[in-house]
Order: sequence, then structure tokens, then C-alpha cells
Amino acid sequence: MYNENFMGLSGFFWFTGLVEDRQDPLKAGRVRVRILGQHTSDKTLLPTEDLPWSLVMLPITASGVSGIGNSATGLLEGSWVFGFFRDGQRRQEPVILGSLPGRPTQAANSSSGFNDPNGVYPRYINEPDVNRLAINDPLKPHPSLAIREQARTLGVPTADFNPYTAADGSAIAPSDSTTWNQPELPYAAVYPSNQVYESESGHIMEFDDTKDNERIHLRHRTGTGTEIHPNGDQTTITKNITTINNGQSNHYITGDSNTTIDGHHKLFINKKGEANNHYDIHIGPNASINIVVETGDINLVTGQGKVNVNSAGDYNLKVGGNMTVTVAGEFNQRVDGGSILNTSGTVVITGETIDLNP
Repeated sequence: MYNENFMGLSGFFWFTGLVEDRQDPLKAGRVRVRILGQHTSDKTLLPTEDLPWSLVMLPITASGVSGIGNSATGLLEGSWVFGFFRDGQRRQEPVILGSLPGRPTQAANSSSGFNDPNGVYPRYINEPDVNRLAINDPLKPHPSLAIREQARTLGVPTADFNPYTAADGSAIAPSDSTTWNQPELPYAAVYPSNQVYESESGHIMEFDDTKDNERIHLRHRTGTGTEIHPNGDQTTITKNITTINNGQSNHYITGDSNTTIDGHHKLFINKKGEANNHYDIHIGPNASINIVVETGDINLVTGQGKVNVNSAGDYNLKVGGNMTVTVAGEFNQRVDGGSILNTSGTVVITGETIDLNP
């Protein structure tokens, strides 16, 4: 025998109510809702745990099966919702169609029904439930804006070669030290163009279509995030990064590049020891390689190979202290032009045989 009480036959019975519990023991996305006109606000007569479980209707972008698409876990205690009873006038099987943002005028009273039992929501009183990032009221800014502005990195130094000269006394090719700043925040949203998602703990996504200030912002509650500016620039703030690339990696920079590292930096090439996996550095015309170590050493070691230096022009070497050359084999020196040795101290040459003009 079929049931004569179902929606579509016996009428459409709708409701509004407030979510008081989302801890569904079945983990099916259900919530307990206290319904206006049907449930009393007196929690001694009707405790939250006695409210019926309401199903949550998802949009067509979520499959509602096997966890594919969005999960049905977006509602909070304190959310006002709108829905209908799928069992018609029996009104025991509520289904939620959506939530109803408003403008709360008082904080939650956890002892009374139609309130968040945890006393958390609403967070803000006498202002809309729409996210502050979407509204952009200068008198009520979103807390993340102040945090991001205070955390901006300024005055980062780059490499500086100006204090040093080459071995022949000439200045090293100019590579002036400069500093750079993290770009200013491009946030300038105009309601209602900024589509904002903020999670309960503070993760944020913004898709801002404000005219002439279109941008995308993704932020973790800890501050890690990335923002694409209106002109296409991108600023990324992270903590530790682990990247594993199982294939090839190519990088093409059409402008300048500066890297400043506070800690050490290691680079290991050809870890597998395969043939011809060389480490090549190619500098184009009219540029130089400048390396400065302020108080440390420069150590160059080959385990089994050779060290080859080919200078098409002059080769200048200036040593501020002693110079020691130890050769395990023969030492051959060929000079096509003249050779001049100037020393202010004693010259000592020892050998089994010394031939000055053999």
C-alpha cells in the first residue's frame, strides 16, 4: 500500500529554522534544525538532541554519491536555513535547500533554542553575514588584511660587488646592490564583485571581479598563500616547501632574478652518477660572473677529474697572503711572450738539476 503523505501529492510544506547540531553520527552531512512555528525555543521542553536530523540538498555541481564533488558539511551551528518536508504534512523528514545569511542583532544565547549551543556564531553583531572581504568596509576590515600588511617583507638585499676590485686593480663589472620589497596588497574589492570562501578555521579563497582590480587570492590560516594581482603578477608566501618532480623541469625568466638566502644552500648534480649529466653555466655576451666570499673560503675540489681554465684574454691573480702550489707530477709552464719575475725578498730555487738555458 502506498503512502499518501509525500511532497508533490499532499502539498509543499516549507520551513525556516536554525542549525543547532552538525555532529551527525552517520557522517552523512545531516544537521539538527530547530524549526520556526514547529519547535519551541524552550530547550528544557525540546533539547537539541531531540530535534530530527535534516538532510542537506546539494547543487548539481556535487554528485551526492560516493563523496564525489562538494561535501555536505558547510553548515554551522547558528546557520539559518530554508527547506521543505519530503514527507509532506507529517513533517518529520526535513530537507535543507540552502542557508539564509542575515544581519544578526544579538550574540548567541546558548541556553535558548534558535541559537548556537556553543555560543560561537554569529561572530559579528549588527553587520551582515556576508564575508568582510566581500564587503570591504574600511571601518570593519577583515582581520587577515592587517595581518598580511604587517607581515610584508621589506628591504631584502641582493648581492653587492661594488666594494671589490679585480686582481689588476680595475673595478669588478658593475652589479650594484639593491633591495626589493614585497608588493603592496592589491586588495581593493567593491561589493558585490568579490566572491569569497572562508572556512571555519580561517582558510580563505577570493575570486575578485572588481573592475580594473581583478585578482585571485588563496590563503592558509597560518599565512601561507598566493595572490595573483590585477596585472598578472603573482606573490607567494610560504613556509617550508617540499617539491618532488619525477620528470623534467624548465624555467624561463625574461627579466631579472634575485635570490637572497639567510641559511645555507646545497646543490647536488648527477646523484645517480650517470654519464654526461653535466652542470653547465652559460653567460651570454657582455656579462660577467662575479663571486664574493666576505670572510670564508672558496674550495674547489675534483675527486678524479681535471681543472681546466681557458682565458681568451688576460688572467689576473692577486693573493693577499702566501701562495703555495703543490704539484704531485710535473710542472710545465709555457709563455709565448716575455716573462718577468719581481720579488722584494729572497729567491730560492732547488732541484736535482737546474737548467737555465738547455
